[in-house]
Amino acid sequence: MLYYLFNYLDKQMDLFGAGVFQYISFRAGMATVFSLLISITFGKKLIKMLQKRQVGETIRDLGLDGQNEKAGTPTMGGIIILMAIVIPVLLFAQIKNVYIILLLISSVWMGLIGFLDDYIKVFKKNKEGLQGKFKIVGQVGLGLIVGITLFYNQEVVVREFKTAETTSAEIEMVEGEVAYEDVKSMKTTIPFLKDNEFDYSNILPFIPQDFTVIIYVLWAIFIITAVSNGANITDGIDGLAAGTSAIIGLTLGIFAYLSGNVIFSEYLNIMYIPTSGEMVIFCAAFVGACVGFLWYNTHPAQVFMGDTGSLALGGIIATLALAIRKELLLPLLCGIFLVELLSVIMQVSYFKYTKKKHGEGRRIFLMSPLHHHYQKKGIHESKIVNRFWIVGILLAILTVATLKLQ
Repeated sequence: MLYYLFNYLDKQMDLFGAGVFQYISFRAGMATVFSLLISITFGKKLIKMLQKRQVGETIRDLGLDGQNEKAGTPTMGGIIILMAIVIPVLLFAQIKNVYIILLLISSVWMGLIGFLDDYIKVFKKNKEGLQGKFKIVGQVGLGLIVGITLFYNQEVVVREFKTAETTSAEIEMVEGEVAYEDVKSMKTTIPFLKDNEFDYSNILPFIPQDFTVIIYVLWAIFIITAVSNGANITDGIDGLAAGTSAIIGLTLGIFAYLSGNVIFSEYLNIMYIPTSGEMVIFCAAFVGACVGFLWYNTHPAQVFMGDTGSLALGGIIATLALAIRKELLLPLLCGIFLVELLSVIMQVSYFKYTKKKHGEGRRIFLMSPLHHHYQKKGIHESKIVNRFWIVGILLAILTVATLKLQ
């Protein structure tokens, strides 16, 4: 909103300093500051309100050190994260931008699903919360929205460079040597390959182009479901999900900035995505919200994000990756989420297999998800979180390095 206001003041009234709102870097910085301030100031008030209403976490006895001390800690703190993201984005981003609209929808959509799950757990005293099938329906619904929008919306384009002999009214010449045009394309980035672009329409070349949307939408559903569940499972000890998400959000913000800048994208030989740079403001607010939430969520936590926060964080990360066409980098960038999710799948699958074969269920880990395995080994949760953050930073550096490893 402020972007449009100051843009008007700059053009119509030539107001001194109003033009600074044209710069993504300035608006991203302001979004970060506002996000931090909102999460820290509003967070304190929300915690007091949750404590007053006795909206506390019910802790299952898993035999972990310090577990019982967390009983009654306010949950549903994901509301803090959502407000710290949405308000700065509405203030400083171009809210007419299709990517911003899609990210806002993803935030609110997944946040509402998580809120409903937390509400059932806390107020209905049902430890199971929202049934898994309804969560899946919500994730599939968001996948349909994201996939169809990115596939059909005419503002979602990539820039393709052509030879100077190409003639078209839509093509512009650059220094008399190279021409380009913005086209609808479902290309994505494949890491570590020289020709690192792949078009989803080439997966099954024998089917009509009109059916490519089915493949892409199914893929979007899978990405959103996997990442949101991974983030949800990672949220098991103080500060782990928020800190890891902040690292991932910062990395995706770098990719969004480079992909939305014609000079850097050409220099790095990566896909240029017009108007995608606006997502940097969203990423800045996202990182600010996660870091601000850590003010109250680091050990010993004063508030838990609950599914309201964890599902929303995962949905946002997945949508961001799809929008900047870096979803194939998610297994590396979101390695923490992936390992946590796989540890649960492996544990449950192996337990069922051995129970059927030997009559007694056996385990791979002392406990899953993986962070509980290390807690069972006697490692303090603060050390576990710090080490997971370090691994997350290393994975983020490797992900950024793929820009030149091709």
